[in-house]
Amino acid sequence: MTKSSKKKQTSKTRLSTGISGLDEILNGGLIANRAYLVRGGPGTGKTTLGLHYLTHQLPKGKSSLLICFGEPGHQILETGSDMDLDLESVSCLDLSPDSAFFTESQTYDFFSPAEVEKDPITQKIVDQVTKLKPDRIFVDSMTQFRYITADTFQFRKQVLAFIRFILGQGATVVFTSECSPEEPDYDLQFMSDGVINLGITPTRRTVGISKFRSSGFQAGNHSLRLGPKGMSVFPKLLPEAYKRNFQPEPLPSGIPALDKMLRGGIERGMVTLFRGPSGVGKTTIGLQFMKEAASRMERSVVFTFEEDVEIILRRSEKLKIPARVMTEEGSLAIVKIEPLQYTPDEFSSIVRHEVEENHIRIVMIDSISGYNLSMQGEDFLSHLHALCKYLANMGVAVILINETALLDEDDKGTADSFTYLADNLILLRYVDRHEDGKVELRKSIGVIKKRLSDFEKTLRELKITQYGVEVGPPLTGLQGIFDGDIIKSEDDDDV
Repeated sequence: MTKSSKKKQTSKTRLSTGISGLDEILNGGLIANRAYLVRGGPGTGKTTLGLHYLTHQLPKGKSSLLICFGEPGHQILETGSDMDLDLESVSCLDLSPDSAFFTESQTYDFFSPAEVEKDPITQKIVDQVTKLKPDRIFVDSMTQFRYITADTFQFRKQVLAFIRFILGQGATVVFTSECSPEEPDYDLQFMSDGVINLGITPTRRTVGISKFRSSGFQAGNHSLRLGPKGMSVFPKLLPEAYKRNFQPEPLPSGIPALDKMLRGGIERGMVTLFRGPSGVGKTTIGLQFMKEAASRMERSVVFTFEEDVEIILRRSEKLKIPARVMTEEGSLAIVKIEPLQYTPDEFSSIVRHEVEENHIRIVMIDSISGYNLSMQGEDFLSHLHALCKYLANMGVAVILINETALLDEDDKGTADSFTYLADNLILLRYVDRHEDGKVELRKSIGVIKKRLSDFEKTLRELKITQYGVEVGPPLTGLQGIFDGDIIKSEDDDDV
């Protein structure tokens, strides 16, 4: 590429669609003075997208034009008003059929619909565009041209002439199509400069780009949500697009014996997996690292998929972890995530907001099984991999909570699928102590893997009491560590 052509390419004016996530997928928005097709079935959000486009960031003194063939213009504008969009600079050319169309339909006894409608409609469009000279035009939908032309050849000529006329007036046009297997819109796709595809499945709405001349874009289907304020788009997370300079320094837990086991603590930009059965202390240990981070004036966030926020706060208070105070001071956020409420892309956007806007330095996902449930049938491992890689690239310490069954052999297959993500693997287990004919369960903690440093290769007793968390001296005389979650002591006196 020559210098002159490169300069020309980078100088192309971009127009925001009014939807930040969609602009991100389009690498900055639409290229001005081009024609774009928005396609999808009924209810996918085509008109909503067009309203955002018409009303967002118009230059001073510029206007936009809505040309509607199907739904009456006043209904479309009412929808935009309900979404609190600024319609002041939007004009409407309503070409939808009214009641007179039905009462006067006898005209078609002598002339074909194409002969009756084509010239008046074309002239109305030319007159309105010439008069207003709009900066943006939205046509809902272009399929109507198909019904007022005699054949496919005439339809293509009509649409091409329309697009060239609009672009010749200096405007950028977005138009929709009412496509179906019976009436495909391949011709409109060929004639447009870009194609935006909207879809809907039983579990989510999607948006994807299949064509975008003179520009790159983020491929794939991205999550979309329609709400009272219009359309929101949540791009797929591309971890390689994010990078922050940081030092992978150790972050201590504030528990001397545990920090000794970890040779200082877990590191920034590393993924730490806490693995063990219910009630053994995984979340509590994770909160210890966040308590210590708060003393360094760093912010942390817990995304809890299972427990309610209030339960975590109350339990922490009983263990001398001031989580409530930390949340009030802003050093800790505990976010409850209902597994079936958000798509994976939406959850990734929530995490990104915390990291990029609120400068979070430690993220805990509690738990992986809850996160897996939120996938709603999608590839769990690829989403978790992308999220962890993004956080690591941003210098965030990641804590993953993995709840295992009481007997480890029940979940080995599941565990093996994601443990490769862990830079640090910390195992929490129950041990049993036999004394005076009684069996007493104790908790234990050990480090199995640590990527950036050596670690203590022992198992220590873990005590979680009203006075806080305590890690005791190394345990000896144990057997069956990897056979089950309840570890048997070989010598009672050694436990």
